Amino acid sequence: MDVKTAIRTVELFEMFAEVGKPMTLSEIARALNAPHSSCFNLVRSLESCGYLYSVGGNKRTYPTRKLFDNATAIASYEPAIPHIRPVLTALRDAVDETVILGALHGKRAIYLAVVEGRQTIRYSARAGDLKPLYGSAIGKALLMAMTPVNREKIARSLTFERVTDGTIANAEALLAELNESEKRGYARTVSEHVAEVGAIGCPVVVDGVVYSVAIAGPAARIVPASDDLAARIKAALADVERSARDRG
Repeated sequence: MDVKTAIRTVELFEMFAEVGKPMTLSEIARALNAPHSSCFNLVRSLESCGYLYSVGGNKRTYPTRKLFDNATAIASYEPAIPHIRPVLTALRDAVDETVILGALHGKRAIYLAVVEGRQTIRYSARAGDLKPLYGSAIGKALLMAMTPVNREKIARSLTFERVTDGTIANAEALLAELNESEKRGYARTVSEHVAEVGAIGCPVVVDGVVYSVAIAGPAARIVPASDDLAARIKAALADVERSARDRG
């Protein structure tokens, strides 16, 4: 399987997750903006592997539960998330804002788990979302956990893309912000990657791996409560690190 086919396979399953219904081959080709022949070969290959099936014997196709079962098995063996996720959920219940677990992914941060707040107006995200290190509380918290030398090396290797008026513009500004973050004890973003969204983040080490946890929501709610939210994250992460030491 080449890279293009692999990407199209992922896009196919993401499309079904979004559409939520069986689709014909023509509908799949239009949704993926791909040649009919390529989609035919892809669908037939996935059917032969048991990942897709024909609904009611007609021309519509839908995923079987094989992908779900495999994904569930994979998730159950994740190194740290099964131990951290209950803490994320408890934290969400306590503050009623979206709580995120992230890790370093090259020169970006990746969301590993998201527990969304239950308020009507909230920050929404999905596991697998990639965020800039300079524009997310998750990313800044990961940088905070690095040695000064490594932090500066990565900061100066980043490409800074302006998304909002509050986006950090260069490595010097990022390093200065990280120094302030260390002084106050937590990372913070305010309308830096998404307008009117604020977030508070702190790093945590589990089984020798650095992660970060952030609370995100409307800046109008997050900013006034920054110190309290940071204290809640740190208390929750202290429990996570203590449990990790007990397991080790």
